Amino acid sequence: MNLYHCMIDLKPNANPLAFAHALEQWMVDLAQAGCVESWRLFRRKLNLAGPGCADFLLEIEVTELAQLDAAFHYLGLAGHDSEKRYDQMHQMIDRAEFGLYRPFPDPAGTERLALV
Repeated sequence: MNLYHCMIDLKPNANPLAFAHALEQWMVDLAQAGCVESWRLFRRKLNLAGPGCADFLLEIEVTELAQLDAAFHYLGLAGHDSEKRYDQMHQMIDRAEFGLYRPFPDPAGTERLALV
């Protein structure tokens, strides 16, 4: 499983509940298309976070990088509801930072092989 990690801050005038609803519609569409396995949205609690932490944390799980590539391809197709849902959600975002993570140590032993 690979984890696509997104730290998100909304624009000052964006409604957090509207953002969460738009994001949910978009992610459900991606999941139904088989482009993601699961996803979770978190919001910072009690403003307890360091200066580099965003207000929202979105975690998207994919089984392999090919599935993530399929998600980007699916979103690039014009004329379906997911494109509209993405635009609705994305227009509320002020700043986003992304990262791609994998289990560690790697079950396939990639790290050990790199040392030989």
